[in-house]
Amino acid sequence: MILPFYDVIVVGGGHAGCEAATAAARLGSKTLLITMDMGKYAQMSCNPAIGGIAKGQIVREIDALGGFTGVVADRSSIQFRMLNRSKGPAMWSPRVQNDRFRFSEYWRDILENTDNLDLWQDAVIHLIIEDGVVKGVKTKIGVEFQSKTVILTNGTFLNGLMHIGQSKMEGGRIGESASYFISDQLAEAGFKTGRLKTGTPVRIDGRSIDFSKLTEQKGDEGYYKFSYLPAVKSELKQRSCWITHTSPEVHKVLEKGFDESPMYDGTIQSTGPRYCPSIESKLITFAEKQQHQLFLEPEGETTHEYYLNGFSSSLPWQVQYEALRLIEGLENAKIYRPGYAIEYDYFDPTQLYHTLETKYISNLFFGGQINGTTGYEEAAAQGIVAGINAHLKAHEEPEFVLGRDEAYIGVLIDDLVTKGVDEPYRMFTSRAEYRILLRQDDADARLTPRAFQLGLASQERIDLLEEKLRLRDEIIDFVSNFSIKPQYINQLLESKNTSPLKQGVKLRDVIARPQISIFDVVEPVTPFKKMLEKIPLDRFEEIVESAEILIKYSGYIEREKLMADKFKRLENIDIENKFDYGSIHTISTEARQKLSKIRPKTIGQASRISGVNPSDINVLLVMLGR
Repeated sequence: MILPFYDVIVVGGGHAGCEAATAAARLGSKTLLITMDMGKYAQMSCNPAIGGIAKGQIVREIDALGGFTGVVADRSSIQFRMLNRSKGPAMWSPRVQNDRFRFSEYWRDILENTDNLDLWQDAVIHLIIEDGVVKGVKTKIGVEFQSKTVILTNGTFLNGLMHIGQSKMEGGRIGESASYFISDQLAEAGFKTGRLKTGTPVRIDGRSIDFSKLTEQKGDEGYYKFSYLPAVKSELKQRSCWITHTSPEVHKVLEKGFDESPMYDGTIQSTGPRYCPSIESKLITFAEKQQHQLFLEPEGETTHEYYLNGFSSSLPWQVQYEALRLIEGLENAKIYRPGYAIEYDYFDPTQLYHTLETKYISNLFFGGQINGTTGYEEAAAQGIVAGINAHLKAHEEPEFVLGRDEAYIGVLIDDLVTKGVDEPYRMFTSRAEYRILLRQDDADARLTPRAFQLGLASQERIDLLEEKLRLRDEIIDFVSNFSIKPQYINQLLESKNTSPLKQGVKLRDVIARPQISIFDVVEPVTPFKKMLEKIPLDRFEEIVESAEILIKYSGYIEREKLMADKFKRLENIDIENKFDYGSIHTISTEARQKLSKIRPKTIGQASRISGVNPSDINVLLVMLGR
């Protein structure tokens, strides 16, 4: 039997693998996605949610590029919240609770109906490599698939080892086998590998929870969602989350189990996520705190299963259970399964180019937790970039790279390949220099034109964007030229505790006030209301709000654009293969070592490498004659 020859093979059907496979296939590459369980595409291994601080911006960027994470998240949503609404729009971050079963089901539907994409259930145990170039993969049942490029998106499955107290189980997820042999093969090829840890909390039967003792947290009402496609929305029943807290009594029980905790008896030596710590880590790090907030999150529209966010643990199950039943509202709780920790292999991401192709083996790409990240959103972002670039490499076309001023995805990948990781990497708004430029509301304006040029974003997406920008600019033009008299607006201004007008001003000046929303002035200003009637109802809030953001924050936005343009000049100074860093004795020893290891492409990238100082950069600029 002659098997088909592929342009792109994707190994792993998680969030990174699904985005990589669909991106490559839709761009025209003959693509194969290999996964160990076709019933668990894009499985939500930990919490049943997408988005959050900075992560929500990433999902909107994936959607703007033509990816599917936002679409699937919207369709399977059972609660939506816009986080940080009390702050400026640079900090607004969308987040949804999802039906985890529907999430995976919708992804499978997309995969099975994507042209150029074949699916295969199996485990990859060996990469076929010839003269430093990957040529395909060999599977556990002995099948060899040939391809021009390969993308590894193995998640937590590479030599995965789970811990519950003193019990150890090999696997990449509870009840699922680990993946072996690839780590050893890559290590033999010269790759630097390491071990990281993540964890997940207990799952609870909702029928045993006393919700009368808990604080209800409902979702937001309104139009917000991830996808810019107006027809994409959830048809599922919306559900609430619930808040409770630990107590000193809970802490005492948990501390009794520390002697049997694999985190503290030396069994687990790998590093866990600093920003999503286990409950054991919280008790050690924040010993003075008398309580920690916990969130009960529903796992689906109809299931009774709840996820206890904030209670991740690898303690013995008996200790987890005893402590759980001392938490208010959970006194009679029944559990489906305890929390556990998992250790897995990753590869130092400084061994990658910005395309996510490896430096040591040509045509081999890495995406997701294999690069030391944590989170569905970070994985999906790497997946779509790896998928695009694997397609481009297979067809000998120019690479696709996003800058730090273009997208949070650009910040994520640049951080990984420039700085590396010593703990699971999680995206935050604070990691981005240009947060005002990288807002969740304008990801389509930033990225859809580039994706359309590639052929990944559809004509529908570019048409929607052009309509949005045209209507947005018409709103800004109208309010910038329309004068409003005091008698028409002062009652509103006084009700909002802001100074009344003494004379007529442009409507834009009223909207620019922090106390006033653009939606407040629609009813009092009849001509404005009439002008807005041309905006499609299913996009009304999105378009009007995008105009308001530009009106209120235009000064900040322009200033940040100038900063980005200034620093971009460094990004355009090419230094790839221009220096033998080991021979430059006028820079520090650490700088020589780091520059030799990472081999930055530009002065800008070199300046962001930990251990490379401004004086080292000045030396390189002098050597370039600048």
